[in-house]
Amino acid sequence: MWSPRMEKHSSSICFVPFVLYSSYHKKASRFSVNSLTSSKSTFYGAYSGCRSFNRSISSSSTDTDRYRQSTIGIFATQLVNGVLEEELNQLSKLAEYKELLANTKHPSKVVCTIGPKTCSFEMIKKLAEHGMNVLRMNMSHGTHEWHQQVINHVKQLNKESGWNIGILLDTKGPEVRSGDLKEPVYVEKGTRFTFTIRRQVDYEPFTTDVNYDDFVSDIRPGDVLLVDGGICSFLVKQVTDVDVITECLESGILTSRRHLNVRGKTASLPAITEKDWLDIDFGIRNDVDFIALSFVKHEDDVQHLKKYLLEHGSSALVISKIESAAAVQRLEPILKASDGAMVARGDLGAEIPVEDVPLVQEEIVRINRRLQKPTIVATHMLESMISFPSPTRAEVTDVSEAVRQGADATMLSGETANGSFPLEAVNTMCTIARSVWTLPYEYERYPSLFSSQDSSSLVDSSIAALCSSAAFLANHLSARALVVFTKTGKIACSVSAARPNCPVLAFTPDEGLKRRLSLYWGVEAYQIAFSNHPEETVSAALKKMTQRNMAKCGDLIVILSDMLVSNGTFVNSVQVRRWMEGTS
Repeated sequence: MWSPRMEKHSSSICFVPFVLYSSYHKKASRFSVNSLTSSKSTFYGAYSGCRSFNRSISSSSTDTDRYRQSTIGIFATQLVNGVLEEELNQLSKLAEYKELLANTKHPSKVVCTIGPKTCSFEMIKKLAEHGMNVLRMNMSHGTHEWHQQVINHVKQLNKESGWNIGILLDTKGPEVRSGDLKEPVYVEKGTRFTFTIRRQVDYEPFTTDVNYDDFVSDIRPGDVLLVDGGICSFLVKQVTDVDVITECLESGILTSRRHLNVRGKTASLPAITEKDWLDIDFGIRNDVDFIALSFVKHEDDVQHLKKYLLEHGSSALVISKIESAAAVQRLEPILKASDGAMVARGDLGAEIPVEDVPLVQEEIVRINRRLQKPTIVATHMLESMISFPSPTRAEVTDVSEAVRQGADATMLSGETANGSFPLEAVNTMCTIARSVWTLPYEYERYPSLFSSQDSSSLVDSSIAALCSSAAFLANHLSARALVVFTKTGKIACSVSAARPNCPVLAFTPDEGLKRRLSLYWGVEAYQIAFSNHPEETVSAALKKMTQRNMAKCGDLIVILSDMLVSNGTFVNSVQVRRWMEGTS
């Protein structure tokens, strides 16, 4: 919460930030917004109807100060040149935006994994109603026939009900797994355990096979082998031609087909397996919007897939899953080659020190913001909600921090795939995200999105500058919406990266592009036919906005377009229009 402390400088009043806090309440709170302006900057604040914790930057606050901190409104001991009236106008405008934000989809997006509990048309529709923006199909499970039904349900929902749900196909990737066991085996600390590639029918006690023949080549004495990210762990003591002999470091129960990781190492498997290619072909046939490439190790893996998609007529975006030590070592080149990234924290935490995972997550978000590409933060976000109807406080903080860092989307896995409370999980994630975005941002929200060293061309640089300026203009004017007309999606993505204080309404003639924009922060995409005359296209968009009650008389609308002209070149423009009655 921002609270004012007024300091006198000559004859003017300067408001400085006094308190910043963020909180989540299990029962929805009503937020009102304070706006405090000075000659140089504007500070936005929020007051929660629930009892909140205030931490002052000054230790000498009086009781009167504390009373003022917890009261809605703008306080001024002097009224200079109508400052109070201006403050009230700013407060009204910002409050209207916050109301619009609360009543529409919040800027950060939600990705939901579909499983047995949520694969019906009715459940997919309910997930959309509760806030799902992108549906994830985990190709590690289910047949193509099963996934085909899910895709058909999504397409039916988008067509009949006007939703814009994107479809993400997540490849299984190259995985090293233990073999089948007749029954679960409890392994005590200090027990000798052998992982082998002998391929026998029966093994001696405390032995299991591994599905990867080069396992013995990739591992060395002294390595630490993790089962399912740390359910139990083993220290490698000896390696033979066919066996890896270990000692149990932490007791645990080993069951069949468990995922194996070596701390700090990545298996020398190909990035895209034969099964992955079959799944990718399935996705191409069904026109999926995103393909998440598992266990990316090098940017060449990404470029290979993008070339394959282009050759087969697919416009799907490639989302690189950062979940290996090798990927972290080549982080920026991989992100530059990709269309977006997923921070897959489960496997990532098994291959790098777990305390480094939050730092890598923040770095990925930061780089992708600069590259104007989306980031999904995934794994264990609301894990307890698989079994319980409410999250832990740590999980709430985790989701909140991902949104605060600027991630475009947060993802639910088992919570919606096979959890007992899938709708509650989606609603909880949306509530947390909404609460973060109705509170002030504590760091620079609109950093420069372009620089000479990052720009591949003058066009890219000029587009970034144009979009950053448009976002600043929309914020300065308290615009109701920032409207984008795009055939390629480039400007919509760039505006999204600028994180404007108003919804980004993207209009495009391309239905596929409309769905692909479903992953980007703050973007609500709509399909309209483009005319050869730009003004007719603008009028068509304004008509759709009127039909959906997206603005009211007197609102300012910032319009940004990257429309093609007759000679095939792009003409970029920024317009500011005031919404009038009967606008269409």
